[in-house]
Amino acid sequence: MSRVLKEIAIPSGVTVAVSGQNIDVKGPKGNLSHEVHALVEIKQEGDAVAFAPREAGKPALALTGTTRAMMNNLITGVTAGFEKKLELVGVGYRAQAQGNVLNLTLGFSHPVSHQMPEGVTCETPSQTEILIRGIDKQKVGQVAADVRGYRPPEPYKGKGVRYSGERIVRKEAKKK
Repeated sequence: MSRVLKEIAIPSGVTVAVSGQNIDVKGPKGNLSHEVHALVEIKQEGDAVAFAPREAGKPALALTGTTRAMMNNLITGVTAGFEKKLELVGVGYRAQAQGNVLNLTLGFSHPVSHQMPEGVTCETPSQTEILIRGIDKQKVGQVAADVRGYRPPEPYKGKGVRYSGERIVRKEAKKK
């Protein structure tokens, strides 16, 4: 069997409740829940949670590995949380967080305001840096992708919103 399908140890301060195909995880940073596919069997043994496929076959095994990864993300989210860092590159590109609204100036004729969903917060340590934090990995990644989508980095000058550490493949300008 796959090495990935090892059981997950539950750290102290985190409670996991399994009821049928639902998993509820409570920790110091908040509460998260996940509904598990019917092909995956969940077993809670003391301070560990194990997953096993209900039937033989590739789909059940694949869903079991995915469920294990999702459970690991839930536990990491309620203990440490997740963070994405974005950088603004371009003359006049600015970001400012006001409460749960992120105001962006990205070279358009109008300012862009992005409303943060519940459970996700944003900070702007400087005018060209954005920190997006939350306990749900999927929400944090989706918000970062939405903000990046307003002005993705272009390949000629590299201007736009990019992930921290993202490498932009640059193109050479047209020559006469």
